[in-house]
Amino acid sequence: MFKKILILRLSAIGDTIHTLPLVNALKAKYPQCHIGWVVEDKAALFVKEHKNVDSCYVIPRKTWKKRGICLENIKEFSKIIKKINDEHYDIVLDTQQLFKSAMLLPFLNIKRKITLTGGREFSGFFSNEIVKASHELFDTEYHVVKRNLELAEYLGADSGRIEFDLSLPHTEVINKVRSLLSTVKPDRKNVVICPATTWENKHWDEKSWQSLLAYLNGKVNLIFTGTENDLALIKRISEGVSDSFVLAGQTNLEELAEVFRHADVVISPDSGSAHIAWAVEKPFVITIFTATAAGRNAPFGPNCAAFYPEIPCYPCMKRKCRLKSGKNICQSSVAAEKIVKLLKDILHSD
Repeated sequence: MFKKILILRLSAIGDTIHTLPLVNALKAKYPQCHIGWVVEDKAALFVKEHKNVDSCYVIPRKTWKKRGICLENIKEFSKIIKKINDEHYDIVLDTQQLFKSAMLLPFLNIKRKITLTGGREFSGFFSNEIVKASHELFDTEYHVVKRNLELAEYLGADSGRIEFDLSLPHTEVINKVRSLLSTVKPDRKNVVICPATTWENKHWDEKSWQSLLAYLNGKVNLIFTGTENDLALIKRISEGVSDSFVLAGQTNLEELAEVFRHADVVISPDSGSAHIAWAVEKPFVITIFTATAAGRNAPFGPNCAAFYPEIPCYPCMKRKCRLKSGKNICQSSVAAEKIVKLLKDILHSD
């Protein structure tokens, strides 16, 4: 019987969230099992603080990339590998299935190196135990959470329950968010708008945002989140909105999760924000898809709804549109009216 399991899932935020149900399933079946996780710094927060992750090994990829090839990076990498090997894990699960995760496997003194079939970039060559997956890695109709849970099932755990169990925030986080939201109107519901993501091709058309916000204006507390880089976008789409609260650039990821705990509805494109809101398990999450596959990535369940284009090229799964005519048509193919219709039911408004 194994006593220690290591997870390889380096990035990104959404994909990290999608791996948490695997950890919870393993811990539920084997409560005494020590679970470790190798993650990049960008996505580390929800791993380090998670109650079912006993050890977290953070790879400072951004720092290493900035330095380039140098002795300092090699020393730090060696230190991380030594720390992992000193723990004497029985199993390592490569859930990322790309070269950047698989390349760690030859350095790890772990007997069972397990992954699913269908990995990219020759990642399967680095594992010695390959489990037959029910679907391909990028099957657009099979959710990545369910794919990850196939590894739990292979190890004898229950793959039927999807639980995130994010850690509760620290007192200072609660107090900061409470202060940020201190002026919202208590008699109105809170609708959080997260309009941006890292792929420009995932963005919803600005005119569609404007139409949706025109309906919501005056009915709810409109709360905008994002980074400082998103402020210009938020300013454009919220033109004419009278009551809004712009928190973009004022929260880290832990604080963002706490903002979502105060929300009744979160509306977002396919982004890390949407998946964090899903993991919080409190607000109704509406996700708007353009280039990526809702069937593979969208938050699902009774408090979730996903909208996507009904066009021949959907989903292209590309960072940049490759069409010469009708370029980025997916961004304007989800009508705001469809989301308004749903919001009327959720908010009980006209």
